[in-house]
Amino acid sequence: MMEKLNETVSFLKSKGVEKPEIGIILGTGLGSLANDVNVEITLDYKDIPHFPLSTVEFHSGKLLYGELGGKKVLVMNGRFHFYEGYTLQEVTFPVRVMKMLGINYLLVSNAAGAVNLNLPKSSLMIIDDHINMLPGSPLVGKNLDELGPRFPDMSRPYNPGLISLMEKIAAEKGIKINKGVYVAWIGPSLETRAEYRFIKLMGADAVGMSTVPEVLVANHMGMKVAAVSVITDQGDPDNLHPVDIDDIIRNAMIAEKDLVLLFESLIREL
Repeated sequence: MMEKLNETVSFLKSKGVEKPEIGIILGTGLGSLANDVNVEITLDYKDIPHFPLSTVEFHSGKLLYGELGGKKVLVMNGRFHFYEGYTLQEVTFPVRVMKMLGINYLLVSNAAGAVNLNLPKSSLMIIDDHINMLPGSPLVGKNLDELGPRFPDMSRPYNPGLISLMEKIAAEKGIKINKGVYVAWIGPSLETRAEYRFIKLMGADAVGMSTVPEVLVANHMGMKVAAVSVITDQGDPDNLHPVDIDDIIRNAMIAEKDLVLLFESLIREL
């Protein structure tokens, strides 16, 4: 892995990616933040050595380098999922690249379904903790000590300081925001009624198909992480209707302006 990482890092540096400070991973239907970046370099994933390709139709599949809020940022406009057929090591490869380029902060967004029915559609939920229900971890296998410890601490996978800062910004900007627990589900099928009941019993507030692998790797490498879910639908097992993917994307787009304002304000204060 180190050989591949070094090759990718060298390639990005040769293209002009220099000293990025903040990494951003944009989830489903949340790509408009990229429009506010003063982009200096755009690279298709297919042109980056060892990068997977995003196969989800509403994920752009481009890596953007530029300036946002006075900081140098590296933005993944489109992410990878386990359900696309990639290994968890492949899914998280870009996060390792980010750290090796010098990034210390990782901001992550995703679209999620609410299990806590007090979370309305098109609202934001700061992720305070997570439950990993994917079949494995990207940290399984021989540990590379140069990347991080064999047994990384996960008592606070989402940085408390960044959470407090986001809550302060939301209060100042009038952004309605909640905080809760996110569970990563394997997908790509959406959850059954019984699965929603099980997820609620676990103590989760929202469920999605991403984020946790990236956060595990980011913590392994000592990055400070903040993550926000956009609530796109509700998983009420007693009143469950077929989900319309177009409706999910529509709900994500409604909340997107608040997420962009939150992330841009956070970046300015880092």
